Amino acid sequence: MYTSLARASRNDVVSSSISFAFQPIADIESRTVFAYEALVRGPRGESAQHVFSTVSSGQLAEFDHHARIAAVNLASRLGLSARISLNLLPGSLHACPGSLDELLGRAQESGLALDQLLIEVTESEAIERPGEFIDLLNRYRVHGLQLAIDDFGAGYAGLNLLADFQPDLVKLDMHLVRDIDRAGPRQAIAKGVLQVCDDLGIEVIAEGVETLGEYHWFRRVGVRLMQGYLLARPCFEALELPAFPERLGGTEVMARDR
Repeated sequence: MYTSLARASRNDVVSSSISFAFQPIADIESRTVFAYEALVRGPRGESAQHVFSTVSSGQLAEFDHHARIAAVNLASRLGLSARISLNLLPGSLHACPGSLDELLGRAQESGLALDQLLIEVTESEAIERPGEFIDLLNRYRVHGLQLAIDDFGAGYAGLNLLADFQPDLVKLDMHLVRDIDRAGPRQAIAKGVLQVCDDLGIEVIAEGVETLGEYHWFRRVGVRLMQGYLLARPCFEALELPAFPERLGGTEVMARDR
């Protein structure tokens, strides 16, 4: 009883000290929102860097847990109908036992289905303790929770990670995405990753898409999920729709579905 009350109190404290901006991950084929990534902000829209500068290293894991709860609460109040993508520090799963149980419970209380929850972890964090991490997350994936590996291609062990554990999605590192329409080596690497993911049944998200050239290159190679400033910037405490590039009369325009 005391533990649940204490956690509820800490959730309230974190909720009052932070908020979130939401950036859509667009499904280009269906022209819908696949998910909204929750990006931590201060209560008046202060940057994530500012928020984390106020959290000590010893408090980081617990803060990470309560922030996810706060993100789910806000998304529910905003009427979220797509998935919500939540960032995770893998160490918080061990520092805060039962954190995923609490997250799933809070989501259900808020009216969200478990298959609306998408957990993002960076490639480097996911492989720090791969065995424990994989076993723990697999227990929840059977209930509909999905997992994405963020910044894929930024590290050196990403392919080994895919060999041992197949996530539902991978988000290509934005440095690989940048100017890919004009960079042959990046194209070769991206095509290799896409082929591996296709063989393993893993969906790919092109993250950090900022130009029409990048957008059309990924369209040509069959990537349907994209995220980036070209489509939509993070919007503070709101679920904005993305703009979809389209060609009318040979001229590039941006179309926002309503």
